[in-house]
Amino acid sequence: MGQMGWMPRAMRWSWVLAAVAAVCCLATILVFAPGYLSPDSLDQLRQAEGKKPLTDWHPPVLSLVWRALIAVTGSITSMLVLQCLVFWAALWVLARCVWRLTASRGGSLAVLGLGLTPFVLTFVGVVWKDVHAAFALLAACAVAFTGLLLRDGAPRPAVRWGLLWLGVLFLAYAMLVRKNAFVAAIPVFVMLVLALWGAPGRRTWVTCTAALVAGLVVPAAAISLFAAPLQTKQGAQIMLDDLVHVLSVDELRSADVSPALRDRLVASARECERVGALSDAYWACYQRPADGLRGDSGEITSLWLREMSGHVPHYLQYRLLLFTTLLFETDYPYKAGITRNDLGVEVAHPRMEDMLGTYVKGMVEDLPWLFRGWFWLAVALVLAVRPGKGVLSMPVRALGISSAAYILGYLPIMPAANYRYVYWPAIACALGLLLLWLGRGTAAPPPAGPGATADRAVRAQPPADAGASKPSVAGGQ
Repeated sequence: MGQMGWMPRAMRWSWVLAAVAAVCCLATILVFAPGYLSPDSLDQLRQAEGKKPLTDWHPPVLSLVWRALIAVTGSITSMLVLQCLVFWAALWVLARCVWRLTASRGGSLAVLGLGLTPFVLTFVGVVWKDVHAAFALLAACAVAFTGLLLRDGAPRPAVRWGLLWLGVLFLAYAMLVRKNAFVAAIPVFVMLVLALWGAPGRRTWVTCTAALVAGLVVPAAAISLFAAPLQTKQGAQIMLDDLVHVLSVDELRSADVSPALRDRLVASARECERVGALSDAYWACYQRPADGLRGDSGEITSLWLREMSGHVPHYLQYRLLLFTTLLFETDYPYKAGITRNDLGVEVAHPRMEDMLGTYVKGMVEDLPWLFRGWFWLAVALVLAVRPGKGVLSMPVRALGISSAAYILGYLPIMPAANYRYVYWPAIACALGLLLLWLGRGTAAPPPAGPGATADRAVRAQPPADAGASKPSVAGGQ
């Protein structure tokens, strides 16, 4: 500490938080090395290594990023390292901002502690698009909090726009890697703009929205044009579920489609009933032809459009039944290690994997509601409706709306009742609850006036002594 005696105590605490985050990041990499991989992850790894053609069944952007990382580092573990760096760096930025806004050391440590909770840690090192989307959204939140902290210090326009583009980059990646993350990204985008400008005018909103659209459309077009992933028509998978579970076998037998597809639909409906598969018919029950859904997608789509309009009650009942299972029978809370594969990829530290599995699965048994969709939906609605007061109320409400929209957005498209589909809401709501508690003592931003910006910037600094009371205008940042 002798070498750090010249540093203000606030800065020292920021470095302490950074050290804690760095240790947690390294430990996470060791536990998950080389990254936990499911069949989906292994499929994307094969595409990243060029052992399979690039397809759009899974987001091609993830495979392309992985390919670039492997080209630079020569190791597949590089994706795990990137995930952990983004995750813990985002938590560190959030923790530092919380410290600056509330002067609560315990609160800032609690933000970092979120990364060690079982319902969050369970997937931190799993290479999934759901995890990438969640971490990109969390990073965008960290950028928004940075803007909130700097806003009353009158940052230069270049700083504001630089932060906006950084946040847009994360939001665009979240939407590219998980299409339905769009509904979760919009509230975070609104939070980002409000954090940077406070009360943006119409022109600012239009410019920021244009930046978000450009950040999404340009890379999507570039991937389609230059990488040219094989079109798999994966969207027909959801329609297939509806057809074989909403229509009766007799209705499928008389469907106006080709005889080969008709036979596959009938056989799929019977097989799903036999094995009790409520969803995911493409993998559980469907007799998949060599080209997957590419050849059948057109007829499946046309049949779905014709039939669902005449089976609205049955369709709604089926979708509500699926959604109920996501809320109350959420499964797959833990991905154990690496699925057996022909690539020779295995868990680097099996005993650490066993330790993690014991921790997570033990908490699933003791506190199952932490891994249930209904709990996080309830928390999200509370945060959206009652975000508290003070400077943290706006981020709390944004996190609640983002989480609720993400969960409810699965109502028409949910393929299975997996916990990973509520992973972002679990992270966002846990953070929102913590911010709601910490924000109780912060004041709402005072109205701006001549000279008020500089005055608030000076007064809003955290106290030199960590034990001092919270700054009276901390909420102004």
